[in-house]
Amino acid sequence: MKGKQTLLTITVVAAIVLSFSAFNFYHGVGQFKYVGVTKCVGACHKTDAQGKQLDIWKNSKHSMAYKTLETPEADKIAKEKGFETKAAETPNCLKCHVLGKDMDPSEFTETFDKKDGVQCESCHGPGSEYKTMSIMKDKQKSIENGLIVHTEKEAFCTNCHNAESPTFKGFEYDKMWDAIKHPKP
Repeated sequence: MKGKQTLLTITVVAAIVLSFSAFNFYHGVGQFKYVGVTKCVGACHKTDAQGKQLDIWKNSKHSMAYKTLETPEADKIAKEKGFETKAAETPNCLKCHVLGKDMDPSEFTETFDKKDGVQCESCHGPGSEYKTMSIMKDKQKSIENGLIVHTEKEAFCTNCHNAESPTFKGFEYDKMWDAIKHPKP
């Protein structure tokens, strides 16, 4: 009797695991990969007609987020905070200065470069399946293919722009958003 209960338990657990795996496969969970800013911009996000998102990003501190960690000043701050590693190797710094700190390398394509700092996919999700023009023309189709459109932008931004940052001097969301907003006209 005990053996039958064990077999039944194993069968039920296996069925649940298989059902969950099939659900995730069908709904695309895990199939989207990060491709990097060079694949996001193509011919689209750099034109006046599209809002020149690439230029806005390039001229923002987000594009330099990782590179700031490679400076002597960043290393000094990390040391003052008690870290024994350089800022560019310190998890507490990397969590906001680079996409993918704790992620499996299989989630990234070879075109992704962490040195591009806080980039398109940091906020908009992995772009492997929504980056093409045929998908991007349809907002709903883009979302179904992994695009994230934040409705609570300020709350998302404050995941990093907060008092946990050693260089935090307050966060004026409206002012900061005006500097980086990149709507499609």
